Amino acid sequence: MDASPLPAATPPPDAPTGPAPAGPRPPDPHLPDPYAQRRPEPGMRRFAAPAGTLLAVVGAFGYVAAVDPGEPGHYPVCPLFRLTGLLCPGCGGLRSAHAFAHGDFVTALGDNALAVTGYVLFAALWSLWLVRTARRRPLRLGLPPRWYWGTGAVLLAFSVVRNLPIGAALAP
Repeated sequence: MDASPLPAATPPPDAPTGPAPAGPRPPDPHLPDPYAQRRPEPGMRRFAAPAGTLLAVVGAFGYVAAVDPGEPGHYPVCPLFRLTGLLCPGCGGLRSAHAFAHGDFVTALGDNALAVTGYVLFAALWSLWLVRTARRRPLRLGLPPRWYWGTGAVLLAFSVVRNLPIGAALAP
């Protein structure tokens, strides 16, 4: 047996020698680049999501405008109201949408003021979405958790107050 050590492997002539260069590494072609910008969608295709959303909302409002929720048998009764007799934050929302679709804003506010606020907020956010889409910018709504907790608190307070005698004006 020969006890001589193996010869040292020599690097190929084009291999870099010394420590790795400082600075960013070249991107791995097998992994997606997290910093890559999305390519803008060609033509009018980028408006498909806002247009589809508006079409769905207009269709829903059109149906509620055509089929009166005040007449029994067209829509199911709120399960919370049926079981407990308490009004949830959505109770009166269909009657409110019906009045809103017919342009009777005072009745819409009387049926469910919170729902009317939601209709207006939806219109504002949809308009912002459309403008951002036209400018080829994404709509990002990165709201902090306090906004969600605040929305929940408003819904809870609305529910409690409209079920009390002092909040009878908020009941449908």
